Amino acid sequence: MSANGIRLHVAECGPPAAGRDPVLLLHGFPEFWWSWRHQLTALGAEGHHVVAPDLRGYCGSDRPPRGYDLWTLAGDVAGLVRALGARRATIVGAGWGGAVAWTVAALHPRVVSRLAVVGTPHPLALRRAVHRRPWRHAAALRDVAFFQLPRLPERSLRRDGGTRAGELLATGSGAAWPEAPEFAGVAARHAAAILTPRTSHCSLEYFRWAVRSQGRPDGRRFARAIDRRVDVPVLTLHGEDDPWVPASVARASSRWAEDHEFLTVPRVGHFPHQEAPRHVSEVLLRRL
Repeated sequence: MSANGIRLHVAECGPPAAGRDPVLLLHGFPEFWWSWRHQLTALGAEGHHVVAPDLRGYCGSDRPPRGYDLWTLAGDVAGLVRALGARRATIVGAGWGGAVAWTVAALHPRVVSRLAVVGTPHPLALRRAVHRRPWRHAAALRDVAFFQLPRLPERSLRRDGGTRAGELLATGSGAAWPEAPEFAGVAARHAAAILTPRTSHCSLEYFRWAVRSQGRPDGRRFARAIDRRVDVPVLTLHGEDDPWVPASVARASSRWAEDHEFLTVPRVGHFPHQEAPRHVSEVLLRRL
């Protein structure tokens, strides 16, 4: 599907319904559209038109040399809403997809009817928390710092058949998921996705822009542009055992929302939509 000058691969479930906005599911790192497989079918079965794209640079979508900043990524999603023939959509995002979702709601408010984010604070809430107490984010910052290096992080992601993707899922999750029988298969699917040509490089460009933009004029302009309240209902789902994002930082996102509901998902980490899929699907169905 064409949007914002690129082609995005999408997975869809459920027919378009008159009077009901489509639901867009935006994945994080090191995920791809398949990470929403449970929610695609659960929401589609209840009559929602659900669309899960591969974000720019991932797997089946175009992987251009530029455009891995939140300005452009938000434009991709706004363009996708229009490409679907809809005026507005419910945007659900996890990880980087959540950061994109917050940005779409701030920069393109007319295309968003509801917002739900999984394991993701508002970009400015995260930025302020890291600046004030960087030691609380040491584990995540070590990876982000490593991702700034040239070529070596890409090689790390591709080494041993992409097993690093599964390791990241295990590191970021709660204790139970890596021990579950299905985890090996899930890790293998994500490993295959990260091995798609240029996906390892493009996915890391998100992190590189996030760090390098901090001291550049475009980063300051971006911070000013999204420093506004989102006027649609916002739901935050946060894993109780998330090792990368403290719950207090996710709760602080209420500063940028007129109507913010915060729910904790027990006994899971950074990937509630995959670790506790039935619970997350039921919550989304009730709220959306």
